[in-house]
Amino acid sequence: MPDDLARWAARRAPELLARAESEAVEELKRILLEAAMSTGPARPEPPQPAPPRPAPPRPEPLGPVAPAAEHPAEPAPEGHGLWAYCVTREGHPPAVAGVNGSPVERVEDKGLAAFVSRVPLGEFGEEPLRRNLNDLAWLERVARSHEAVLERALDHGTIVPLRICTIFADESGVARMLSDQEAALRAVLDALAGRQEWGVKLLVDRAALENVAAERVPPEEAPEGQGAGGAYMLRRRHERHLREEADRLAEGLADDVHARLLDWASDAVVNPPQNRELSGHEGDMLLNAAYLVEIGKVDRLRELVDELQEQHRGLGAQLELTGPWPPYNFVPRTETALA
Repeated sequence: MPDDLARWAARRAPELLARAESEAVEELKRILLEAAMSTGPARPEPPQPAPPRPAPPRPEPLGPVAPAAEHPAEPAPEGHGLWAYCVTREGHPPAVAGVNGSPVERVEDKGLAAFVSRVPLGEFGEEPLRRNLNDLAWLERVARSHEAVLERALDHGTIVPLRICTIFADESGVARMLSDQEAALRAVLDALAGRQEWGVKLLVDRAALENVAAERVPPEEAPEGQGAGGAYMLRRRHERHLREEADRLAEGLADDVHARLLDWASDAVVNPPQNRELSGHEGDMLLNAAYLVEIGKVDRLRELVDELQEQHRGLGAQLELTGPWPPYNFVPRTETALA
């Protein structure tokens, strides 16, 4: 797996990264493919198979059997679809190339706008897309291009990011989505207005935690005359108490950091810890959360992260603040193009 893709996945797919690398990649492909099959797909309906007919009796060959003729490959679909990136109320399309190098355009309806770009169905239709999602280099390139558009759009206003591989047949399909989802889209835009998504990861050095735990859980004194077996059992019990105390310290640390950050946030989502091999982090990840923060409070958020870092340094704590990100964590999950 390329290092760049691993780093991208570590930032953008934390719910997958708690799994092994190969499983995470396969699950990522599956989710992207399901996304491509969402409402308003830009592809023809697959032909219905003909009813099966009984096979005729197979005669005994009288001599060498000629090889069966190869079936010609199905022609690639023609035409273009529209790849959708996000929905907004304001702003012009960002001056950045879309996933296929085409310029980003704006489709409007009901006072809302979707940013889209044209993609050839020969590469993004149903069957070509299914093949391409198994090509990690292709997947990385498309995902990076999708992100680049979102990040540029985010610089100029509030957006509702759409999931990757949200593809429509034409402008009318995009407009219909905007009309059908108008109320939900407006509600999400209102909730996100003036706010940004920021990520915070809390990492801890397990050895430092256990050192603090050892200060709180001194070893028991062995009774006089106790044999080697009794001393062994005392050591094992002390080791267990040390692990339990270290676990309590870790849990209390994560709870304290999350509670303090939540005081400055409008909303928060706690995601599973990331897989260490994929993200490349050191230590144990105790917290992997996203916070929706008012823009006017972002400076205070940075200061608070620094304060918490210093406060818990003795426990080997390290806090990482990243953002702002497209607010995927705060868009409701539905079965429509909003998901």
